[in-house]
Amino acid sequence: MKILVTGVKGQLGYDVVNELEKRGIEAVGVDIEEMDITDAASVSSVIHREMPDAVIHCAAYTAVDAAEENEALCRRVNADGTRNIAQVCKELDCKMIYISTDYVFGGQGERPWEPEDDRDPQSVYGQTKYEGELAVQELLDKYFIVRIAWVFGVNGKNFVKTMLKLSENHDTITVVNDQFGSPTYTYDLARLLVDMVLTEKYGVYHATNEGICSWYDFACAIFEEAGIDMTVKPVSTAEYGAKASRPANSRMSKEKLTENGFERLPAWQDALKRYLEVLKN
Repeated sequence: MKILVTGVKGQLGYDVVNELEKRGIEAVGVDIEEMDITDAASVSSVIHREMPDAVIHCAAYTAVDAAEENEALCRRVNADGTRNIAQVCKELDCKMIYISTDYVFGGQGERPWEPEDDRDPQSVYGQTKYEGELAVQELLDKYFIVRIAWVFGVNGKNFVKTMLKLSENHDTITVVNDQFGSPTYTYDLARLLVDMVLTEKYGVYHATNEGICSWYDFACAIFEEAGIDMTVKPVSTAEYGAKASRPANSRMSKEKLTENGFERLPAWQDALKRYLEVLKN
């Protein structure tokens, strides 16, 4: 089996390629230098040359606030780029996994979002990822859409690394305490994605580490686990004042994973502990 992975320089793409290789599965990792996903000709040429059995599409424009001012670029990457890949997967009749986000939902209430709930994105980033989902669903039958949230991994920037960096020159920080969700460790997620791509259990899934917290809770846990003395002050989203609208409710139901026989990800606290060990070493 041969699998092409986009966004290999990012947190998730990097871990997915490692997981495939660990299992002896041929992996072709590409990033913008090898395949510009916004260029349909480039996508067609590379995927036709490699002839993979599946594409795991991890590349994305994820700068949520910057997207509000760079809507055209964000759409070219997240919507058009995804459509370009889906189109070639259709031509070659190969499977596709598209990585999506909790931002496709309206973000209100407290009930966990179900995979089939109505989508109502509140930001440019969320809207363009939603358009990517629509392209995949319109063009393909053999697809997995996997929505994730609050991602952290060894490769690239994330909330955990930001907190650790801030601790180098701050002894007090403020973190929002009215947005709730589940962190996702890319090392754990990569295992699930590879499990998935080896099946024909297509559809829309949610995949995060188990357990719910606020960003404030998450920050406190990071410092505690890392043994760093830091005062974390809770602040509301309104007081924090980010450019893009953030979902207050990013809880996502993972029952569909269980129903289809997939092993769910470990608790986020366990993931954080292992992650910090890896960073330390």
